[in-house]
Amino acid sequence: MAAGGGGVAEHFSPAGVPCAFSPQSQAYFALASTDGHLRVWETANNRLHQEYVPSAHLSGTCTCLAWAPARLQAKEGPQRKKRKSEAIGTSNQVDLLALGTAVGSILLYSTVKGELHSKLISGGHDNKVNCIQWHQDNGCLYSCSDDKHIVEWNTQTCKVKCKWKGDNSSVSSLCISPDGKMLLSAGRTIKLWVLETKEVYRHFTGHATPVSSLTFTTIRPPNESQPFDGITGLYFLSGAVHDRLLNVWQVRSENKEKNAVMSFTVTDEPVYIDLTLSENKEEPVKLAVVCRDGQVHLFEHILNGYCKKPLTSNCTIQIATPGKGKKSTPKPIPILAAGFCSDKMSLLLVYGSWFQPTIERVALNSKEPHMCLVRDISICWAPKVETAVTKVRTPMMNSEAKVLVPGIPGHHAAIKPAPPQTEEIESKRKLGENEVSIEERLGALDIDTKKEKDNLPQTNSFPVLLTQGLESNDFEMLNKVLQTKNLNLIKRTVLRMPLHAVIPLLQELTKRLQGHPNSAVLMVQWLKCVLTIHASYLSTLPDLVPQLGTLYQLMESRVKTFQKLSHLHGKLILLITQVTASEKTKEPTCPAQKAKLVYEEESSEEESDDEIADKDSDDNWDEDEEEKGSEKDEDVDEEEEEEEEDAEEKGEENGEDRDVASEKELNGDSDLDPENESEEE
Repeated sequence: MAAGGGGVAEHFSPAGVPCAFSPQSQAYFALASTDGHLRVWETANNRLHQEYVPSAHLSGTCTCLAWAPARLQAKEGPQRKKRKSEAIGTSNQVDLLALGTAVGSILLYSTVKGELHSKLISGGHDNKVNCIQWHQDNGCLYSCSDDKHIVEWNTQTCKVKCKWKGDNSSVSSLCISPDGKMLLSAGRTIKLWVLETKEVYRHFTGHATPVSSLTFTTIRPPNESQPFDGITGLYFLSGAVHDRLLNVWQVRSENKEKNAVMSFTVTDEPVYIDLTLSENKEEPVKLAVVCRDGQVHLFEHILNGYCKKPLTSNCTIQIATPGKGKKSTPKPIPILAAGFCSDKMSLLLVYGSWFQPTIERVALNSKEPHMCLVRDISICWAPKVETAVTKVRTPMMNSEAKVLVPGIPGHHAAIKPAPPQTEEIESKRKLGENEVSIEERLGALDIDTKKEKDNLPQTNSFPVLLTQGLESNDFEMLNKVLQTKNLNLIKRTVLRMPLHAVIPLLQELTKRLQGHPNSAVLMVQWLKCVLTIHASYLSTLPDLVPQLGTLYQLMESRVKTFQKLSHLHGKLILLITQVTASEKTKEPTCPAQKAKLVYEEESSEEESDDEIADKDSDDNWDEDEEEKGSEKDEDVDEEEEEEEEDAEEKGEENGEDRDVASEKELNGDSDLDPENESEEE
C-alpha cells in the first residue's frame, strides 16, 4: 500500500502482465511483460527508468511482483558508509522489488544498484508463485503457490523461516493486515491466519470462482480490548475471476456470520484494484477498480455494517482517441492500471500499450458520473498493427459465393451482385429531396430484408426452450426438453443454461421425481448433470437448504429403501440359482455325440489271399498252444497227487519209530554204545 492508502501490491492485467506502483510517492511503475523483461517507468515524466532481463527469463516467466515497504529500504540497502554526495537523494529512492516466477523461485531486484540483489530458492516452492506480500515491520516476505503451501521468508538470510499448507488446492492470493498480525489467504475458501501461531482464525466462503485479489480496507482501532470489534472491526475486499462483484467482508469477534456484508458491482471482471485505507468508521473508503473492458470505476462508501443491495460506482473513467475526419469514430484506449496519489484527490492512470505505456495524473471530480478523456497516443511508440486505408475496393464475387460470418454455425449472409449506392442516398439528403425510404436505408446498411426463416437465429435450442419453459411453466415445452435420453445433449444443455434458471430447474426435477418411476429414471440424469456442473454456483447460495429441502428428503427416503431392496435382490438371486442347480441334477442331459466325418480306406473292403492265409495260420497257432497248455496242466496234477501219497506213508513210518524210541527211553534202554556215549560227552 502507498502512503495514505494507495496501491495494491500485486495484480494481474487483462494481458496477464503483473504490475505495481512503488510505495509512498508512487514515483515508479514496474511491470513484467510476458517476454521476461522487467521494466520500471518514471511516473512523473513517463520515461523508462530501468530494464532488467533475468537469466532464466524464458523458462521462469515472472508471474507476480511486489515492492518492499518504504520502511525497509534503508535496512535492505548496502551496509557500507555512504559518501556525502550519495547521502542526498538516495534515501528517497526505492530499493527492493520481489519477483515471483513460474518455476517457484523468487528474485529480489535492487532498483538502486540496477542489478539482482538475491534469490530465494532453497526449501521454497516447487510450482508457480501466485502472489507475494511484504511484511511492514520485520522485513519478512510471504508467498503462495500452486503447490498448496504458504512460505515465510527471511530476506536477509534468503532462507525459509516457516512453511505450512494453506489449502487443499492452489493458494491464489495473499494479504497482510495493516497492523501486521493477521494474514489473508485465498484458495477454495478465504482463510484468516494468525501470523504468530499460524492458526486459522476465520473461514469465509462466497466466491464461485478462484479469488484473484485480496486487500484490507480499514485499520483496526488500537483501543479495542477484543481482537476484533463487531462494528468498527476489520473489513477486507475480495475479487474473483469472471466475477463482476467485489465482496466486502467483516471480521467479527463472534463466529456468527461468514458471508459478505456488502458488494460493489462493475461492468467486467476486475483486473487491478487500488484503494485508500479508512482509519476511522466515519471516513469513507475510496476504491478504484480497473476492469477487463478498459474502464475505471470509482467508489466512495462508508463501511458501517450490512448492505443488501450491490453498490454501483460513483464515477466511471474512459479514454478514447480523437476522431479524425467526419466519418471516423473514436476508438477506446484500454486503461491498464490506476492508483490513488498521496493527496487522495487525484489518480494515476496507466493506459495504452504494455511496450510503451502512458502514465498520466488526473484530478478527480466527484460531481461528474462519467468522464471520457480524449487522448492521442499515436505519437507514442507502439507496434503498428493496423495501417491506414485510403481506398476500399470491393471484390467481384459470384452470386453462388457464400460469406461466413461469426455467430450461429451454418449461418450465411446473402450476397448482392451490386453494392448499395450509399452516395446517392447521401446526395438526396443534402439536396433536400424527399425522405429516403426504409427499404433504401436497409439496402444501404447491406441487410437483406427477404431472409429465409432458416437464416434467422435458432430459437428452438434446448437451453432457450428450457429457460422459457421454466419461466412460463409450459408443460409441453418442458416435456420436449426433459424427455430426451441423450446424455451428451443433457450435459450441453445444462452447461449452456443461465445461472438464474438452475434453482427453478431443480424444483421442476423434484416434482417429476415424485411421479412415475419411468420418468424418474430420466430426471436422475438431469439431476446428476445439474449438481456436478453447477456445484460451485449452488455452494454460494445462502438459502440453498430451505429451497432444496424437499429434494434432500426425497433422495434420503429413496436411499433408505435401496438397502432393503438390495438385500431382497440378493436373496432372490440365491433362490433362483438353487432352483436351476437342482433341476440340472435331476435331469442330466447327455449331449448327442455324432461323428462329423467318417473316413474309410479302399483296401479295407478287399483283402488279399496272403492276408487271409496269414490270419488262418495265426488262428491255428493259437489253437495248438491252447491244447499243449491243457496237456501240461493234466501232467502236473497227476504228479502232485503221487507226491501227496508218498508223504503220507512216510509220515506214518516216522510216527511208529517215534513211539518205539519213547518207550525205550522210559525203560532206560538205549541203542547207543558206551563208546558213542563217551564220544558224545
